[in-house]
Amino acid sequence: MTEHGAWKINGFLALLLLIGLIGGAVYFFVATKFVLGGVLIFLALVVSAGIIIVQPNQSKVITFFGRYIGCVKDAGFWFIIPFSLHKKVSLRVRNFNSKTLKVNDVDGNPIEIAAVVVFKVIDSAKAIFDVDDYEKFVEIQSETALRHVATRYPYDTFQNKGYSLRGNAEEIAQELARELQERLSVAGVEVLEARLTHLAYATEIASAMLQRQQASAILAARQIIVEGAVSMAQMAISQLEKDGVVELDEERKMAMINNLMVAIVSDRAAQPIINTGSLY
Repeated sequence: MTEHGAWKINGFLALLLLIGLIGGAVYFFVATKFVLGGVLIFLALVVSAGIIIVQPNQSKVITFFGRYIGCVKDAGFWFIIPFSLHKKVSLRVRNFNSKTLKVNDVDGNPIEIAAVVVFKVIDSAKAIFDVDDYEKFVEIQSETALRHVATRYPYDTFQNKGYSLRGNAEEIAQELARELQERLSVAGVEVLEARLTHLAYATEIASAMLQRQQASAILAARQIIVEGAVSMAQMAISQLEKDGVVELDEERKMAMINNLMVAIVSDRAAQPIINTGSLY
């Protein structure tokens, strides 16, 4: 089914014709010419059956005795084929907020996810005739696509390798919109945007995953601290030797490095012990 324009003329011309037919019918009834008056009344009913009003951003899908004859998308007052059926379809941009779904990510972790889909109808004929209820179709297919995308990626990647639902929101949104467009094109619907509105671990594993995230953050911070401590120890020894302040053998170098590493890496403030010399 493909959308195309239906035959129509200016509705005000039909309105003038309708007024003329009613006036003529009244005249003939007054003149006791009931047959002519009845004919004009019948013609007036035929003309009135073909007058429609189309609002802005609205489409009327026209069928005549079960046959699709086209759509009227131009806003205004129109006259179409009389006794045809016309169904209204909104062409306005609309939002669909999905329910919060509970799914398993690619690692098998249960997560909660929801999305908002911005869409509009671009083909009225497909929206009416190719699916039973295009609004319900959008709802079901949106949740199906959201489930499918959620099962293809992990909630989070602790090694920073590959895409994740939490770390790559833009890329996930683009893939969700692309998959939705493939599913909804059969209904004449264009997906303007799709975004995740809710993403969280399921309640039963939220505490454990929070501890894992905290542990990963601590390990990453420790790695940076250790790298800095090694660099500072190397710099301190090099500077001492360069300035000739003191000459250190390998054993004392190791002791100094050990003290510097403890002082820098330790969680608590180091308590220095000052060596003032020996009694003997």
